[in-house]
Amino acid sequence: MNERHVVVGAGPVGLATAELLAGQGRDVLLVSRSGVGPEIAGQGAGTVRREAADVADATRLVALAEGATAVYNCVNPPSYTVWPQFWPPVAAAFLEAAEASGAVLVTAAALYPYGPVDGPMVETLPDAATTTKARIRAGMWAEARRLHDAGRLRAVEVRGSDYMGPRVSTATGHVARVAPAALQGRTVRVFGRPDQPHSFTDVRDMARALVRVAGEPSAWGRVWHAPTNPAKTQTEVLQDVAASVGRSVGKVKPMPRAVLSVGGAVVPLLRELRETEYQFTAPYVLDSSAIEQAFGLTPTPWSEVCRATAENALRAS
Repeated sequence: MNERHVVVGAGPVGLATAELLAGQGRDVLLVSRSGVGPEIAGQGAGTVRREAADVADATRLVALAEGATAVYNCVNPPSYTVWPQFWPPVAAAFLEAAEASGAVLVTAAALYPYGPVDGPMVETLPDAATTTKARIRAGMWAEARRLHDAGRLRAVEVRGSDYMGPRVSTATGHVARVAPAALQGRTVRVFGRPDQPHSFTDVRDMARALVRVAGEPSAWGRVWHAPTNPAKTQTEVLQDVAASVGRSVGKVKPMPRAVLSVGGAVVPLLRELRETEYQFTAPYVLDSSAIEQAFGLTPTPWSEVCRATAENALRAS
């Protein structure tokens, strides 16, 4: 009998995870608010079935998780501005579903909880960030870890940096936001400084990490970093993305700080982005050596990451 995996969230990471699982012959229930979306191209004997659900409804999520081997939290909130209201009931629903079903809770997360750090980010760093969004995500993992350590459920978290790769939209990736204009040779404005090294994680590598740690009992109860290529500056990334499809970019300039400082006073999204500005004004480097050494995972070749990102941007332009 095929394993049953429940993937919640049909954004680029959720889709990549469902696709990978189906390709491995697993049966997948892909849960999202609408229950519809692009076709999943599984290559194995597995199946993908879609279901619409309010993921903050714990009773509903418990029912969907019944009999599952693993439940993957790949949820994307609709906006930065709603995190304080959105995440607490959703996180609680996942914990209840994992405890009731016995499925491993596998969470896709970002690097926010560490906050500003000196040097590369590794999994042994404390979750010391003090900003609102970072504290929310850190609190989610802290509670999952507490329940895991108490033996009430099994949990593991995978953190990645800003996303690149297939299906990454302007809502889920900083490079995707400017890539369509960059590929047309236009001047683009990026957050922070375009000359600082920054790590970018391919969504397919997030999926590979999520699926691998889900099936490795030795991996549970801790945070892992997804396999990620060496950091590059935003200028270098856009140049590489363009070169992957035989194009060149125009100028890459920093977004005027007044856009965030003054604009944030009247535009809620800009105000929220000010919390993460530090990630683009100094080196922001993810070290994924732990998962590479423990499980032999390596990042997708950079040329493939760039080509997938460029092709996605060309379709969007």
